Amino acid sequence: MAASNQEYQPPFILAVDVGSSSVKAALYDANATMVEGTLSQSGHELHTDVSGAAVEQPGHVLESVEAVIDGVLQRSGRRRDEIAAVGMDSMAMTIVPLDDEGWPLGPFFTYADSRARAEVDELRDLIDEEAVHQRTGCHQHTSYLPAQMLWMAKDQPEMVRKARMWVDVGTFCHRRWFGRNDVPMSTAAASWAGMLNVDGLVWDEELLAHLPLSVDQLPRLVSGHAAQRGLAAGYVDRWPALRDVPFLLTVPDGGAANVGCGCVGRDRVALTLGTSGAMRMMLEQRPTRIPKGLWAYSFANRTVLGGALTDAGSVYAWLRNTLRLPLDQAALDRALAELEPAAHGLRVLPFLSGERSTGWASDATGVIQGIGVATSPVEIIQAFLEAVAYRFAAIWRLLRPHASEDAMIIGNGGAISGSPYWAQLMADVLGHPITMSAVPEAATRGAAILALNSLGVWSGLRDVEPPVASTYVPDQGRSGAYGRAMAEQAKLYDALVRRGL
Repeated sequence: MAASNQEYQPPFILAVDVGSSSVKAALYDANATMVEGTLSQSGHELHTDVSGAAVEQPGHVLESVEAVIDGVLQRSGRRRDEIAAVGMDSMAMTIVPLDDEGWPLGPFFTYADSRARAEVDELRDLIDEEAVHQRTGCHQHTSYLPAQMLWMAKDQPEMVRKARMWVDVGTFCHRRWFGRNDVPMSTAAASWAGMLNVDGLVWDEELLAHLPLSVDQLPRLVSGHAAQRGLAAGYVDRWPALRDVPFLLTVPDGGAANVGCGCVGRDRVALTLGTSGAMRMMLEQRPTRIPKGLWAYSFANRTVLGGALTDAGSVYAWLRNTLRLPLDQAALDRALAELEPAAHGLRVLPFLSGERSTGWASDATGVIQGIGVATSPVEIIQAFLEAVAYRFAAIWRLLRPHASEDAMIIGNGGAISGSPYWAQLMADVLGHPITMSAVPEAATRGAAILALNSLGVWSGLRDVEPPVASTYVPDQGRSGAYGRAMAEQAKLYDALVRRGL
């Protein structure tokens, strides 16, 4: 039980975040303030290999999620009896096949799995991709369910033949906890899987017509504040305080993070830089036309407009591991800051796991051009971090017309909050101030706010403005060097990636 002088206001929300590298949970009060000492975390890692696989075993995910819920309940003391709801978000997209008894036939396939590269091209030949983009908000890519289903039908036909139902992480957990096979799926999760026809908030019929999948093999869809109540017997014994507490349907973590750091409306843009990266806005109205290169997901009766990078903080981690630099983070930041901007002579495409925004080239690979005997490890790191920033700049150019003139960019995520150098670099490249969020866990806070809104405790999604920290103001003196480097990256991209699209 946490000891604190903080005055927390009931009701309390238990919020869970299922990320690609860990599962976290915490208790939040009526003001969406995390109760000190309740944060619980469990290690969790996608299994990857050279083929492009990025999967996780369902049992491991379930155990990790249940462990963090156990942890929060143990640390909540008397407040556990004042928990009014459970909110949950997860990485998107995820899908697992279930047999007749509801048991997994395979692993969770995730957004990071890139094995369906050939199937993306196959789909593009079968459909009008631009029409589907406008209807679903999604380009065809290995990150989404349609291409992955085609690949599974070819590579693992027996598993696909035996599958009676396909569900996401949240639906899988809820089916276990409530002992029910009719648990619905949120329209938000369906949207982030690239399969939602936004006009009717239904599974897209044209896509389904080309897949080894029927509507009967997918959960029914529910929007709004749908929740499950009444834990199954085994879980009542384990979590008695949650016996009749509503568990809201699971939503994607990107939307939850936007809500958690206050990026709701045209005046706030979230720049998330963690293992992966994204820039997102949450709009009241869906744009008349979705810009090519961006996605538009349905979320909380709004539209999340933006773009994403599969490789962001993961690039930094890969470089640190590969180059075996002995410097700690602070020392490396200082070494990077001493270098002139884009003066290393390197051109980099930072696509370690294929490209999402803005070109959606599933088979793009990482490239470093111009390396020589005088190139230092720190310069290589600098070139890659700059290259990631240039990809964010491409997203920002498409997003900017949809933001208000005075829009704030709110930075969040472990990679950017842990590196002042990278935060300043982002501001310099984007040519826009970046204000760092002071919210310790944006996704869990967002899940808590969605639950508070569903309970009527909050009337909107920004009733209490979240705290912010320092602001990084762009250095205009660096803009020329970065502008020239971005143009060089664009030439390399056109030569090595775009010609194959």
